[in-house]
Amino acid sequence: MREPGNEVEIKLRVGDADRARQSLEAAGFRIARGRVFESDTVYDRPGRELRRAGLLLRLRSAGGNAILTFKGRATDGRHKTREEIETAVADGGACAAILERLGYEPSFRYEKYRTEYARGEEPGRVLFDETPIGKFLEIEGEPGWIDAVARELGFSESEYITATYARLFAEYARNHPEAGRDMIFPH
Repeated sequence: MREPGNEVEIKLRVGDADRARQSLEAAGFRIARGRVFESDTVYDRPGRELRRAGLLLRLRSAGGNAILTFKGRATDGRHKTREEIETAVADGGACAAILERLGYEPSFRYEKYRTEYARGEEPGRVLFDETPIGKFLEIEGEPGWIDAVARELGFSESEYITATYARLFAEYARNHPEAGRDMIFPH
């Protein structure tokens, strides 16, 4: 059973966005939150202490709201499991200034368009992410539910991705030097 405060998830790479949406709909998933632009800034100390420890401190801006998130070290396994603590922030700019005054600095930025899907009262959700490096489904919930939904959508365990977007972008940038330092859309 999923423990309170823990996030359990996988990502799946999607080749055809329309087909992925159709598969979700055919499986009974409905849009729980419409497509919204999300801009995430990861903060760390100048020596990258948090990253080296496998921790994450993120400030997200989405749909006029700001959310501060702490994520703990991920455990190894076929699903990514890690502690997650989130809180809404009244003023994202003020929160960013506080983090910087405390010695944190932006270390990575990433953007995406996210649509959230749910199926009835089931205890998980599927997120459809459109990113500068491709499209992904992120399935969050209890491990058994994640596996069942992935199979139902036509994916196998060999296609599970547990890497963060930062790691996926670093792999992408090795082959695409024009990508720059951050995973952002051309502005």
